[in-house]
Amino acid sequence: MAILEVNEIRKKFDKEEILKGISFSMEMGQTLSIIGSSGSGKTTLLRCLNFLERPDEGSITVNGDVLFFANYSKLDDKELRQKRHHFGMVFQQFNLFPQYTALENVILAPKLAATSKEEIEEITENGKELLRKMGLEDRMNNYPHQLSGGQQQRVAIARALALKPDILCFDEPTSALDPELTGEVLKVIKELAMQKTTMIIVTHEIGFARDVSDEIIFMDGGVIAEQGTPEQVIDNPTNERTKQFLANYLK
Repeated sequence: MAILEVNEIRKKFDKEEILKGISFSMEMGQTLSIIGSSGSGKTTLLRCLNFLERPDEGSITVNGDVLFFANYSKLDDKELRQKRHHFGMVFQQFNLFPQYTALENVILAPKLAATSKEEIEEITENGKELLRKMGLEDRMNNYPHQLSGGQQQRVAIARALALKPDILCFDEPTSALDPELTGEVLKVIKELAMQKTTMIIVTHEIGFARDVSDEIIFMDGGVIAEQGTPEQVIDNPTNERTKQFLANYLK
């Protein structure tokens, strides 16, 4: 059974339709990359999946549980927050809290839901282990301003994983990084893919998407113009817009 089913998602801002009926599904353990030009709707789609934006139409189902069905969804803020827990989100700009250390950033959200001292201790140990996996064992007590951009993004990945989401989502995770720091973040994401972490990655790193993805979606003008394996979409595209986009990107 698919871990995620997205059906006919539509989203307008004012009178402009940004998403025009997006449908796809993915299996547990898959890595799905979404590529396309700026303005194609990639980030809006990710924000709709995370309920940072509310779709106008369509449905979102995770593990057989219908999280959103537009015609019947009258969700309050508390319900939306609960539904977001199915998705971990890693943003372009890290979005770390500057007043907290790396470890505090990672464990802050899980601690809010803790009900006992033992649970808080377990959450703290899990946070430390996640930072070790990110190669940040010696940076746990550093504040964001004391970390490089690549280190901050790895803290943000650990923070998203700390909530144990069903699906980890990345919105252009390297776009705010210098080229020399991009590699360290992509290495972490590649390791997560090898561990069969279920991930959706909006990215402009076409070579990386080819290497790490089980499936690729190319979006253009608010629709899915092409979808398939990396070999199909990147190496042998059939859609003219996909060919045009890749020709510009892979010059």
